[in-house]
Amino acid sequence: MSHSPSDLNATSLTVSGRNLVLVCAFLGWFCAGFHLATTSLAMRSAAIDLLGRTGAIDQSRFQELSKRTPKPGQPKSESKLTADEAAQLKAWNGQLAQWFAWLQCSFLFGAATGGLVFGRLGDRVGRSKAMAVSILVYSIMAFAASWSQAPWQLLVLWYLACTGVGGMWPNGVALVSEAWASLSRPMAAGIIGTSANIGIFVVASLAAWKPITPESWRWVMHIDSVAVLLGMFSLFVVPESPRWLAIRQAEASGKQASVSLGEIFRPPLLPITVVGILLATIPLIGGWGSANWMVPWAEEAGAVATPPNPTLKANVQQARSLTGIVGSFLGGWVGSLLGRRRAYAIISVACLACAQYAFWFVVPTDRSFLFWVGAIGFFSGIYFGWLPLFLPELFPTRVRSTGAGVSFNFGRILTAFTIFGTGLLMSYFEGSYARIGRITSLCFALGAIVIFFAPDTSQRQLED
Repeated sequence: MSHSPSDLNATSLTVSGRNLVLVCAFLGWFCAGFHLATTSLAMRSAAIDLLGRTGAIDQSRFQELSKRTPKPGQPKSESKLTADEAAQLKAWNGQLAQWFAWLQCSFLFGAATGGLVFGRLGDRVGRSKAMAVSILVYSIMAFAASWSQAPWQLLVLWYLACTGVGGMWPNGVALVSEAWASLSRPMAAGIIGTSANIGIFVVASLAAWKPITPESWRWVMHIDSVAVLLGMFSLFVVPESPRWLAIRQAEASGKQASVSLGEIFRPPLLPITVVGILLATIPLIGGWGSANWMVPWAEEAGAVATPPNPTLKANVQQARSLTGIVGSFLGGWVGSLLGRRRAYAIISVACLACAQYAFWFVVPTDRSFLFWVGAIGFFSGIYFGWLPLFLPELFPTRVRSTGAGVSFNFGRILTAFTIFGTGLLMSYFEGSYARIGRITSLCFALGAIVIFFAPDTSQRQLED
């Protein structure tokens, strides 16, 4: 006897099955957090090493000139560099900033591609299988990226690795949303939102213990590849969403027409998709296009500090991810208690205020810098507990993975173009990460406006 989509719901899974879904989705996004941390912490060091290997920069000369630059807050007139040396260092720093931006873009474009491809795969072959394949892709390709010998090789391989990161999110979120009862979903959303920040914190803590440097950066990509075992386990053990199975049965019996990718880009879903993309884009640009500049900013400041502080960038990532863990965990509950739209608006204003203060009034070597980094991490973290709760509510089951994946990951494309543009404008900004952050963090102001164009889903159950 076949069932309609509404007949099969989250209660069709056993308690152990539901728990297995939650644990594997948590671990899948937790390990994806390794890649997020690696993109922030390792890419500048990797660029220095690989540009040196290919002869684009003189690595030893670059490091020697960097040590002789004025310290933060020190007048440029006290520089120990000649005019030619200063010009050479500025040119090399410009190259590094551009490659850092391009490697960030490889993550974002890769994740956007993966969100579309693997999100669609999740609606076609099942959430659990697509999630498992995503984990295998980001693990195997991270290991391949660790063997890069030129910047372009790392760019391509990291792009491929991050397609798996992009595929993990929509399938994990759709699977958890459909496996857990509505009353448990704020907690489940918080747990999923938290997992990546815990992964980021773990890698940042390892980097504080073993610094990521131009001479030693490949080890962190070996850490990124350990999830291959989780991918194999998920492929054969994690149960499928009963809601998805019901939809497939209905399609097979002819009771429901099969769906295409184009459905989310046609009325009546098109306005919903556009709103979903905008709401996911704002925290991504805020995080990747502004707050992430704090890590290379701290790396640069730590390198010329007296004495040098090679772990400062890891400390910044720790501060941001530790408070982000708390914010992400609370995100689902905040959205439930305050209402989806009001919560998003408040978060946006708080992120704007913290980011603008940090980029205007402090520098990485100030004692208060980590406090402001932590404040940004907390408030922006709430977004990523809110999004797993809200985005699945926008779409019916038959296109939920595709819709959530496109919404979340299309924002990565817009963010990538933002970072790519700021990377090209590094010379205009005179290599100042603070000046870049002041501009890009203004995107948070849009969040307080865009959210009021979104439907209020606070009282809505997941639609079949």
